[in-house]
Amino acid sequence: MSKPVNPYLVLLLSIILPGAGHVAIGEARRGLAFALFVLLFSFLTYMTTTPEQSFLGRHAGGLFIWALSIPDAYRRARIRFSLRSQA
Repeated sequence: MSKPVNPYLVLLLSIILPGAGHVAIGEARRGLAFALFVLLFSFLTYMTTTPEQSFLGRHAGGLFIWALSIPDAYRRARIRFSLRSQA
């Protein structure tokens, strides 16, 4: 069995690209789901807001999902790391 990825590296990857942290810990399906939902909700909020809104306002849905994925990936990596180091 391979050594678990450092949770701080997973945190960094999650901040840089949505879903990348999940892929790094071996949960590619979950990472892809987060990435697709980021795109979907970015598109939905973009289409339902007016052009006068800021970039953050026009993509708030996707950014919200991205923000949810960051602590999720970190928590999962931290749990795997601590379980593996106890064994």
